[in-house]
Amino acid sequence: MKLNTFTKTFYMKNRIRFVVICLLHLFSLSVSAQIEKDSISKPMKLVQPKYLEKGDSIAIVAPAGILKNKKEVIQKAKELAESWGLKVVLGKHVFNQNNHFAGTDSERAEDFQKALDNPNIKAIWCARGGYGSVRILDLLDYKEFRRNPKWIIGYSDITAIHSHLHNMKIESIHGMMGTSMQFDAEKNSESIATLRKALFGASLNYEIASSSYNKIGDTEGQLIGGNLTILLTMLGSESQLETKGKILFIEEIGEYKYHIDRILQSFKRAGYFKDLAGLVVGDMSNIKKNTTKWGSSVEQLILDATSEFDFPILFGFPAGHEIDNRALIMGRNVKMHVEEKNSKLTFE
Repeated sequence: MKLNTFTKTFYMKNRIRFVVICLLHLFSLSVSAQIEKDSISKPMKLVQPKYLEKGDSIAIVAPAGILKNKKEVIQKAKELAESWGLKVVLGKHVFNQNNHFAGTDSERAEDFQKALDNPNIKAIWCARGGYGSVRILDLLDYKEFRRNPKWIIGYSDITAIHSHLHNMKIESIHGMMGTSMQFDAEKNSESIATLRKALFGASLNYEIASSSYNKIGDTEGQLIGGNLTILLTMLGSESQLETKGKILFIEEIGEYKYHIDRILQSFKRAGYFKDLAGLVVGDMSNIKKNTTKWGSSVEQLILDATSEFDFPILFGFPAGHEIDNRALIMGRNVKMHVEEKNSKLTFE
């Protein structure tokens, strides 16, 4: 059947239009894929609180466990901050006692809220961890804090606060707390020095001897994480971390190996490892012995739990519940270089 001129023209125009639409669709898919790839490899940069300067004020508060017989050690923490040229404000309820906690939930939240809202307070230093931070997370109003972000410092139970702040897109510091001043000053020197660097804006570059368990490789991404058990308790809440394209730091104390494996299996089922860029393993302290032997080291346990994934793993990083507790800027982009002899963690 012969086609008239009009029909031929209509056919050709629509054929060209169809080809153009297909090409545009393919281009759109390509751009979307690149955007998705970039969003995994380069998550949104977090807000950095202002670095401290001499004359700034810092608050010491107790959001969690009781500070029984700790007035002397908190005084040492106060004197340390003052030796850096800072002014120190102690929370009104720091030494309150309410069974397990440093005061009631409302008292602990009150101290934390005042420090969050006070524009003259440039950093909040947690006196200790223990347990209790999660109980005040939802009692706090972060409106003023979002307008005027400040450094929040701590580890262990303070992981709950770090996770919550990360989802608010604000950096924080995983580092020694006030009660860390009970340790020998010489052995505690790296904890003190690196916390000062993190607070005052000096560069943080770590190089450590490599563990034979390390999984070799180079990667980079935002640093997230903290205490394993606390991270587990964040699952399913608004404080649960998004791990795509990020480097996860983990540490633990006083747990059985089977409990550590239980947590890692839960993380795997929750998708924590699917698009993870890297894993940094800190101190695994005081691991309990079970009557039934686990059968491998905690390092091998971690390797087995993550065996199906292809990200570098750095073992033995000095951060956690030991005296040498190097400061880490949570939410900051880091480059991770893991090799056979020495490994590096470098903050932007």
